Amino acid sequence: MTKITADHLVRGAFVYIRQSTADQLLHNLESRRRQYGLADRARQLGWTTVEVIDDDLGRSGGGINRPGFERLLAAICEGRVGAVFAIEASRLARNGRDWHTLIEFCGLVGTVIIDEDGVYDPRHPNDRLLLGMKGTMSELELSLFRQRSQEALKQKARRGALFLSVAAGYVRTGRDRIEKDPDQRVQEALRLVFAKFAEFHSARQVHVWLRDEGIALPVASHRAAEGRSIAWKLPLYNTVHNILTNPVYAGAYAFGRTMSKVSVEDGRKRIKRGLRRPQSEWEVLLKDQHEGYITWSEFERNQHLIANNATGKGSAVTGAVRRGELLLAGLLRCGHCGRKLYVGYGGKAGRYYCQGALVNHGTARCISFGGLRADAAVGTEVLRVLKPLGIDAAVKALAAQTSETSAAQRQLDLALQEAHFAVAQARRQYDAVDPANRLVASELERRWNEALQVVHRLQGEIAALEAKKPAPLGEEERQHLMRLGADLELAWSHPAVTAETRKRILRTALHEIIARIEGGFIQMVLHWQGGDHTPLQLKINGAGKHRWTVPEDTLSLIRELARLMPDQQIARLLNRAGKPTGRGNGWTKTRVCSFRSHHGIAVYRDGEWAERGEVTLEAVAKSIDVSVMTALRMIRHGIIKGRQLCRGAPWVIKAEDLTAYREQRAPRHSLTSNSAQQSLQFQ
Repeated sequence: MTKITADHLVRGAFVYIRQSTADQLLHNLESRRRQYGLADRARQLGWTTVEVIDDDLGRSGGGINRPGFERLLAAICEGRVGAVFAIEASRLARNGRDWHTLIEFCGLVGTVIIDEDGVYDPRHPNDRLLLGMKGTMSELELSLFRQRSQEALKQKARRGALFLSVAAGYVRTGRDRIEKDPDQRVQEALRLVFAKFAEFHSARQVHVWLRDEGIALPVASHRAAEGRSIAWKLPLYNTVHNILTNPVYAGAYAFGRTMSKVSVEDGRKRIKRGLRRPQSEWEVLLKDQHEGYITWSEFERNQHLIANNATGKGSAVTGAVRRGELLLAGLLRCGHCGRKLYVGYGGKAGRYYCQGALVNHGTARCISFGGLRADAAVGTEVLRVLKPLGIDAAVKALAAQTSETSAAQRQLDLALQEAHFAVAQARRQYDAVDPANRLVASELERRWNEALQVVHRLQGEIAALEAKKPAPLGEEERQHLMRLGADLELAWSHPAVTAETRKRILRTALHEIIARIEGGFIQMVLHWQGGDHTPLQLKINGAGKHRWTVPEDTLSLIRELARLMPDQQIARLLNRAGKPTGRGNGWTKTRVCSFRSHHGIAVYRDGEWAERGEVTLEAVAKSIDVSVMTALRMIRHGIIKGRQLCRGAPWVIKAEDLTAYREQRAPRHSLTSNSAQQSLQFQ
């Protein structure tokens, strides 16, 4: 003990205590008592000031952040530590960095290190060498332990016999097998999750539906006192997502689905655990190991749907069905650059556009076109292909109408059966105790009352669900639904059908749509889910053209009528001719005026006919002293030249044509032999 000097005793003794895991804290109690006993040994060796550092209980010594060890180093550097006590080197550090830092600091300030084997002064070369070897052996020992345990786990996992935990819905049988939980309520709840995902195609929508219906899901609970048990809770999104993505429910055994990532932050090792690996990198995947709730093909299809619903994953996924009237969102891909088309809404209509070239090269967008015509064309083509399946869809809709509420009611019925069992069990326990023993009887009575309250609550929920249950479809409604199935176009355009429903139908039938714009046409190729391809061609709208545009012949007619009559008469003439506005309405003076202003057509002015040298039919009849009908017959027989824009429009006769008619019909000789006789021309 000559290495301990008075200078060491003047300073304090620090006892460093550490256990690596929470399991060691619970079960390795003697090891912790041995470490705390080092404080008594320090006093026996002559120290009066002894400080115990146990901040790092439950922390590994492999290089992660340890606040207790940092506090020990700080005290050594301040010169307050005369000796560091530990039962062995592995308690102080399990990595070379911390161990050699401790030795270096102790050698600089003259602090000794004491374990159960002896006293070491880092300033002495032999002691420093021995301490270095102890640290190296401690680090090697940890590496060997970790390697052995990991290889043993992997070896057992390759046989499909390693079960660190068992998912809800399964129970362990023996040491290396699992089977379905015999509790029918648990099985029904898990089947309901998969059935609803097959209906909604969205984990979020399944979660929302379960919460709205008040349906609880089983969750595996692990408590030290009770062991493994099943707890029923309203689901969180992660609960639903984990059920849908866990291969155990497809009857497969998987190991190595997650990994750990080690990084260095602030000079310390940081470990991020639970990072998901792609399925191709799983260490073990054994299919058909046990009975599943779904098949493996259904599981893979579910993973594909979940991956496609993800947002922010670039153009490789279609994205989830969202709000918005345009139906092809997520399905369209640019045929020029290969990127997914975006959707933009401006006003009442939306457009599809590709901005790949704009983002990457700063040039103009690849393509952009209106969505209404494209949606209508693709919808018509899909309905044409799906028409033979309409009757089958109607029959399934009839079945779904009756089963929509039955799923929620089934879960409540199972919960009620379980509650009745709990009531019966509580009653048997109460009946088995002596009523005079009030200390026990009162507690059992309270439990019995609580079980009865649960039964009463569940009965109320079932009654409320029965009250909300829609009446079964009558014969007339059933026939109407069957007619909708036979006529898919009528069902597609039904007012009760939402845009989300139409999008789901399109995504069920179509995998992707490639769109190009060439020669004034939108060239689309529909890629069906079965692998077939269908070309589709649409004429692209011209600039300023839309579905409310007035036809060209109507525009030309209004342009010419504006030179012949006022707006009020134009409106009457267009209405008689059966030419509506772009939105299918009748014409009024105000609408004609607005239309002229939009197209830059001048308003009619009095005197325009005379400026152009034109006269009306009435003026012609008066000029040649005949009736209007006689003048009209003369024009129709070509005696007098005239033109009419359309039926009901005024006849237009040029003044020069009227003059030519007069000259042609004027007498060529005098009516009398008297040369002094004058001829009178009546206007």
